Amino acid sequence: MFTPLHTSLGALLLFQGSSSLLIHNGAVFGISSLLSGCVFNPNRDNVPIIAGLVSSVVPVYLFTPSLIPAYPPAPTSLASVASTIGVGFLLGWGTKNGRGCTSGHMLCGLSRLSPRSLIATAVFFTTALLTANFVAGGQNIPPCAADIPCYTPTYPSTPELIFMAGTTAITFLTNHFIVPRVLTRSEESRTIFSYLAGIEFGLGLLISGMADSAKVMRFFAFLTDPSRFDPSLALIILFGIGPSLLTYLSAKPGQNAKDEAGKPTKPTLAEHWRLPTATVADIDWRFLGGAVAFGLAWGLRGVCPGPAILRAVLQPTWGLAEMSGYMLGNMM
Repeated sequence: MFTPLHTSLGALLLFQGSSSLLIHNGAVFGISSLLSGCVFNPNRDNVPIIAGLVSSVVPVYLFTPSLIPAYPPAPTSLASVASTIGVGFLLGWGTKNGRGCTSGHMLCGLSRLSPRSLIATAVFFTTALLTANFVAGGQNIPPCAADIPCYTPTYPSTPELIFMAGTTAITFLTNHFIVPRVLTRSEESRTIFSYLAGIEFGLGLLISGMADSAKVMRFFAFLTDPSRFDPSLALIILFGIGPSLLTYLSAKPGQNAKDEAGKPTKPTLAEHWRLPTATVADIDWRFLGGAVAFGLAWGLRGVCPGPAILRAVLQPTWGLAEMSGYMLGNMM
């Protein structure tokens, strides 16, 4: 169902988590690289963010369990396990070779006006759209309950609204007032904020509906079955990418960035900016092939790396198969 308030507030949390990681720690919130790094090269930059992402399930589960997605059943047969591993492999291989996913390219890359991320996003979104609608005759896109069109608006209950609005307000105050005044420029401070950013981003995924694979699949449905189309995730562009773009344009981060006095700028908690340096000239067949592979995986199951982490926590059997395939693909 169309959830304008849920998704708008969740998108603001995605914006807060990703843009504040850039402003405070000088880093881009690319979940696929963070997840792979956490496994193959764990350090103080990636482990706290993934730990925060995992921890975001706890407050939602305790205070508003109704926001936890209703996932399809976990795989039980050998065929379903193999299928899940296969999609995980596509996800891992695709995000590694495509150098990113929906967080790194679409949310962070587009808001940094990266032509390379624009190309990647266009490729994987188009691939996912075609895959969702035309593979298996579009039957992977689930209808909404009781034959109600999926574009019908639905609004949060009072407890949900209080939790979502309160979380958004606390996040804003923390990022813009508490962190700059309490934390100093140090490695310990960066670690603390990395954990906070992971929690914020995970809450954004759960509240916005990005963590709900059925909701993602319904967003693709406008091409062939308007009755199954849920427009909610279009609000991610308005309240997630839009504010991130304005933040980037006002802060103008980068290795050669200078303030009005001509002095080099620095992140709040770090000594230097750590932004991607690759350009359109670095695009090759593996990059394009990776974007296509990621789009295939996204269009088949409606799951990308961030939501996959959350689902793996909530549905460990599925997570074991999916993440095994993901890591295998990431090693290729």
